[in-house]
Amino acid sequence: MNLTIPLIALIIGTYALRIAGPALRTRVTIAPRIDKVMTTAVAVIFVALIATSTLLVGKDFAGFALPAGVAVAAVLAWRKAPFVVIVIAAAATTAVLRWIGVD
Repeated sequence: MNLTIPLIALIIGTYALRIAGPALRTRVTIAPRIDKVMTTAVAVIFVALIATSTLLVGKDFAGFALPAGVAVAAVLAWRKAPFVVIVIAAAATTAVLRWIGVD
């Protein structure tokens, strides 16, 4: 299957959207209510993505080790720890819990 044409279409579409954002920013005004709803929607989608990535592997429950690692990462991020520390601590928490038998 030749993917050249769809790939070119995606490239053109991506750059068109990247150019349209700054170009239209001063010309298009969004009502404050819609802006607030969009901001809330972004937060809700982000939380849903985190929840599904944390709690599910495929269609099954991921166990307790993975959510514990994410919780450690969340606390460290809240405390403004460096990104590398957050990633290593979350991975280590999950690994240690799985090593001692927590699923």
